[in-house]
Amino acid sequence: MKKHFKVGMGFGLTSATITTLGLMIGLQSSTGSRLAVIGGILTIAIADSFSDALGVHVAKEAEGNFSHREVWQATISTFLFKSIFASSFLIPVLFLPINQAILVAIIWGTIILIFQSYKLAKDNRSKVFSALLEHLSIATLALLLTHYLGILIAKHFH
Repeated sequence: MKKHFKVGMGFGLTSATITTLGLMIGLQSSTGSRLAVIGGILTIAIADSFSDALGVHVAKEAEGNFSHREVWQATISTFLFKSIFASSFLIPVLFLPINQAILVAIIWGTIILIFQSYKLAKDNRSKVFSALLEHLSIATLALLLTHYLGILIAKHFH
């Protein structure tokens, strides 16, 4: 797999999953509003995808080991992976009660992270279990923090 595509896929999938789930969980915990969760997902799918793509673009330019074409390919693939996978979290929210939708989204996000971690570990010839444990632990911490932050926000600003 070409390095620019790996950058876009790895960053885009991981960022889409953790950022979107974190926002969904935080908004659900603070507002309980399906509309707020939908708006949050769409905002991430558009604005945050552009932001991450530009961040990858600038980072790859700064590294200096990518051609101009490869920088743009990494930028575009980051945007596409991030926006498509962030948008995929809309599906359960549109068709299920919000609490069930959050649970389905967490399962979907876990599948994405397991796939990405497994692939990365195999490509790098590193231990799969270690990669899974590391990546899922970080994601779990992020989601727990956004959940409790949402509760605090609801308590103090509602």
